[in-house]
Amino acid sequence: MAAHKSPTKLVIVALGLILALVAGGLTWMWATKPAMVAQGLGAPFTLTDDLGQPITEKALLGQPGLLYFGFTRCPEVCPTTLYEMSGWFDTLGEEGKVLKAFFFSVDPERDSPELMHNYAIAFTNRITGITGDPAEMRKLMKAWRIYAAKVPTQDGDYTMDHTASVLLINSKGEFMGSIAYGEAADSAVAKIRKLIQQDKAS
Repeated sequence: MAAHKSPTKLVIVALGLILALVAGGLTWMWATKPAMVAQGLGAPFTLTDDLGQPITEKALLGQPGLLYFGFTRCPEVCPTTLYEMSGWFDTLGEEGKVLKAFFFSVDPERDSPELMHNYAIAFTNRITGITGDPAEMRKLMKAWRIYAAKVPTQDGDYTMDHTASVLLINSKGEFMGSIAYGEAADSAVAKIRKLIQQDKAS
């Protein structure tokens, strides 16, 4: 007489098959997403660059890059950072031509593409300004662990409190470190050189 599998064994086999399918699906999903997502930082996005054109997370891939989140009405931190970034590019010269740089607005409600372009170009033509839908930008900031919050001013307007560090990413979009606000120029340039060298070696 043929032996029959118990209901318990059938359930275990079925669960095993389901888990195998789920595991296979997750493996495929992470293998096809950009490395920055698999690493836990960053996320897909559709925003607008400072020339009014659509831009997605694919723009962050292919070359090592610098990411900075700020806003055009920033009184001190943002202009200082972009000025220093321009200096880093000058110091690196030919070595730094491989770098991309992006300036994401934490205040997209007020920062139009034109404002972003005029602001960034005042420091260097190496930085691409990015703005767009506020909800999409908030999602991206959360994915990069960027803090930003409106702070009311006495005249009834507001300013923005936000993370001031520059993020370093490799050509795969992976987070490789950061440069703190006010960090010494030689230290910042050394970190960028290391980023470029590591990216070439990978």
